[in-house]
Amino acid sequence: MAMGMNLVFLAAIQCVIFFISALLITTVSCDDAALIPSSDTAVNDWFQANVKPFASRKGTLDPALAAAEANPKTIKVRKDGSGDFKTVTDALKSIPAKNKQRVIVDIGGGVYNEKVTVEVGKDFVTFIGSSKDKPTIAFGKTAKEVGTDDSATLIVDGDYFVAVNLIIQNTAPRPDGRPKAQAVALRIWGNKAAIYGCRLLGFQDTLCDDKGLHFYKDCYIEGTVDFIFGRGKSMFLNTEIKVLEDKLLTVITAHARSTAKEDTGFVFAHSKINGDGTGAFLGRAWMEMPRVIFAYSKMSRVVNPGGWFDNFHPERQKTVEFAEYKSTGPGSEPSGRVKFTKQLTDAEAKAYLTLGYIQSAQWLLPPPAL
Repeated sequence: MAMGMNLVFLAAIQCVIFFISALLITTVSCDDAALIPSSDTAVNDWFQANVKPFASRKGTLDPALAAAEANPKTIKVRKDGSGDFKTVTDALKSIPAKNKQRVIVDIGGGVYNEKVTVEVGKDFVTFIGSSKDKPTIAFGKTAKEVGTDDSATLIVDGDYFVAVNLIIQNTAPRPDGRPKAQAVALRIWGNKAAIYGCRLLGFQDTLCDDKGLHFYKDCYIEGTVDFIFGRGKSMFLNTEIKVLEDKLLTVITAHARSTAKEDTGFVFAHSKINGDGTGAFLGRAWMEMPRVIFAYSKMSRVVNPGGWFDNFHPERQKTVEFAEYKSTGPGSEPSGRVKFTKQLTDAEAKAYLTLGYIQSAQWLLPPPAL
């Protein structure tokens, strides 16, 4: 009898283990496990297959996000007064503090000359424009006037933010060597933000990817120096990066990771790097331990043959994590790269080529349609 009971007990334990294993496999394979394809023509199909809409993601998303998405609300901004509001700022004022509902702000075409801030606690906000008539949010202050952080045209401090089909521009003049002439277009401090089909326009410090998990797809980012900077843990997929020629230094990224404990870094997959002139660095060692990876990217001659810059800190050559993987084009030639960068092996690249890098299974959703 005792042996029979033991066999029943063991069988029950095996069933429980099998059930838990199956549940874990289902959760992990939801959208975080599949590798980004090597072919750029396969990226959209891969994304659709691995980032499912809300209706098929119940039980896997962050509970607060799932609750917010269950009953979304749409408000309209139109410059001509035909919407609910005439300005983006007024639309944001209508959203309560500690917001718990997805609010889609449908923004009509035109230029909105205003500084816009999505405050802490105003979570679950979506800005969306038409792909055929993208609205522009424009502002023109510099770091000298208001500080680098506050120079941003659009500041996102709330979590679970989404932007679709926007042009975000800082209209301040091109820096000419004067101190603190940098001017930010977009600064994201909130966690778990997704940016789709947006154009970010500026010169120095165009995008401040300040903090948190972020995802960018089908975007265009231009600038001169450090125009993608910050300490976020972010993935950029199918992003066009344009380097604007400058008489001074031109650098695409300045990641701000400074200690080994920080789980942060920028990953660019299927980027297209072009622009004016030559000599642009992919990144510089602004802080002690920046982490930047370019994979499957097309690099024109605008990229400096050495690729990366130690920022006149040779001691940082031992601590940076600058790496590339299977990129193409005249600016990607490995033979000329500085010694402190790395060409990743297939095994090493895998950690950076899945959406698991930004924990997408918990929060990333496809862009909504108008």
